[in-house]
Amino acid sequence: MKFSQEIRQAAKTYWDSSFSHPFVTGIGDGTLPLEKFRHYVMQDAYYLKHFAKIQARAASKATDFATIAELAEHATSTYAAELSLHQSFFEPLAITEADLATFEPAPTAYAYVSHMHHASEGTLGETIAAILPCYWLYYEVGQQLLTKSPASPIYQQWIATYSSEWFERVVFEQVDRLDALAAQATEAERERMKQHFVKSCYYELLFWEMGWTEETFERVFKQVTRQPKVTKR
Repeated sequence: MKFSQEIRQAAKTYWDSSFSHPFVTGIGDGTLPLEKFRHYVMQDAYYLKHFAKIQARAASKATDFATIAELAEHATSTYAAELSLHQSFFEPLAITEADLATFEPAPTAYAYVSHMHHASEGTLGETIAAILPCYWLYYEVGQQLLTKSPASPIYQQWIATYSSEWFERVVFEQVDRLDALAAQATEAERERMKQHFVKSCYYELLFWEMGWTEETFERVFKQVTRQPKVTKR
């Protein structure tokens, strides 16, 4: 079994749960309220800025010119393709410059980004393992929704992006890179790579939930500090 298949199996519970999450199925059938998708888009724009930084950091860890160039291209592609996709959503979702100026990441987005930055302090293999779920899982979600025809052009565009041949190419380029790095890694490093990958899959699932609940620090705080009801005897 390839290392990529081994770690995907280790994350199976989180991985499989993403496909049935109401946020994902709501994109496919077009029933996801746009205000929930709007919240997700703003959080994802924040996430992708950090994702591109970590891709660039991965390039700095590579030791051969080909890998350096490929990983640097990934960072550029994140900006050119995915962020431009989000920007095309800003007007129809009524996301204004004022909204962006006062933006605050949700707890889940903040935690996921922090996890990736922590993982990127390790080896190139650890860094790739931490960012791979963002590639691979989104591709498989895009493939699952490929036959769906939501009425919203926004959801149609989202599905088309993550099921595209271009995205498939970059996804499996990273999967193959991870397997090659794992083949050269020590057992201890491979274990760290697996743990980073599994945690990222966990945060990917929470990211859907964050969009679904329109999570903010204030809402989470209110839930935590909510006083329990007193039961009358």
